[in-house]
Amino acid sequence: MSQTFANPSKPRNVKTRNLRWWIAAMLFASTAINYMDRQTLSLLAPYLKVTYHWTNSDYANLVIAFRVAYAIGQTVCGRWMDRIGTRLGITITVFFYSVASILTPLANGFLSFMGFRVMLGFGESANWPAATKVVSEWFPAKERALATAFFDSGSSIGGAISPFLVLWIYFHWGWRPAFIVPGILGFVWLLVWRKFYYSPEEHPRISTTELEMLRQESRSVESSVAAAKVRWRDLLRLPQTWGVIAARAFTDPVWYFVTDWFPIYLVAKGIDLRNGLIAIWVPFLAADLGNFAGGAASGFLIRRGWSLGWARKAVVIAGGCGTMLLIPTVFTQNLWIITALFAMSTFSYACFTTIANVLPSDLYNSNAVATVSGLSGTGSGIGTIIAMKAVGYLSDARIADKGHVFDPIVIASGIIPLIGAVLVLLLVRNTRATREGLVRPI
Repeated sequence: MSQTFANPSKPRNVKTRNLRWWIAAMLFASTAINYMDRQTLSLLAPYLKVTYHWTNSDYANLVIAFRVAYAIGQTVCGRWMDRIGTRLGITITVFFYSVASILTPLANGFLSFMGFRVMLGFGESANWPAATKVVSEWFPAKERALATAFFDSGSSIGGAISPFLVLWIYFHWGWRPAFIVPGILGFVWLLVWRKFYYSPEEHPRISTTELEMLRQESRSVESSVAAAKVRWRDLLRLPQTWGVIAARAFTDPVWYFVTDWFPIYLVAKGIDLRNGLIAIWVPFLAADLGNFAGGAASGFLIRRGWSLGWARKAVVIAGGCGTMLLIPTVFTQNLWIITALFAMSTFSYACFTTIANVLPSDLYNSNAVATVSGLSGTGSGIGTIIAMKAVGYLSDARIADKGHVFDPIVIASGIIPLIGAVLVLLLVRNTRATREGLVRPI
């Protein structure tokens, strides 16, 4: 039996109906704040570039510094979460990255900005492995995609809120307070987390019905999946692990191009950010809808009798094809057309990434979920680092090509997720490892 359900339960005097969805709401809020923290620099980049005389390559290197720390942190923190548990692990990491955000106003040049971005990236890297592990412990398989969509939608909501909050603060008080406010929100969230979060077996508010449902889910899983300690090298021998890694590595760079470069992209297209604020906001809202659409579609297919694997893969295929709608943006400088195409593309991306995030909890036992999620995050980080370096180099090289600086980058961004979808189809399948109980059937 997994460690989650091995501890004796505490007295339960106050019951909360559907407590697992309140837990998911806390994960949603954490993800939204996480994204507000990281989004601050990209929103202020057009102005900080002027203040500190940064080129696009300089800014790309700041983004890469964050991604290097984030990539390393995903694997390190994912393994760490499997060992110490999510309550303590999330407490430490949220505290760390909130402090990093609040201290960023001390930066006064390129190197100091880079140092704070490294701190922020390492701290924030734990969010997805930890949240994925929480979902695997609190939700049955048929609800995991929707629960993952719920917490993952915090990224798009955080991204949608950030332009209004960050730019409003910047235009009133300058860039330094814009970094402090998201950090303060992290501390507020942490107080709620410490007060209300426990594992299912230990939670004083969980109802008997919900606890028994989770116990039955755990027993059905443990009967077919070995609960012994899993080593990294054992996981990396499995094609399913590489399929999970590919799902993130071939999609997340596209999302981070939108989050980190979209304001600069619009300026290159000749669009004033004051007039184009809606263009920054709408793709994030579309991604939020895509999270729920992807999770709900997968759950619907399962209820209609589809196997778990094909219910997931159908969404992956649709999402990979939908991101190709980025490509037509190279032919227009019309704000509304660009906004619509980016919105449909980020909607499709979010459908895909919801499944990418839920796959570790579909395939692996609780003692390996955060580890595999972390490995996929590191794959995402490596892909994003390569992509961001290419974006900086190509955009500087094409700087004289007014309005078309980012064309090759946008075309590639439309094609690469489809490659990731094909790899998921080929690698995430039932194999000998499934029959031996090393991976859950899908």
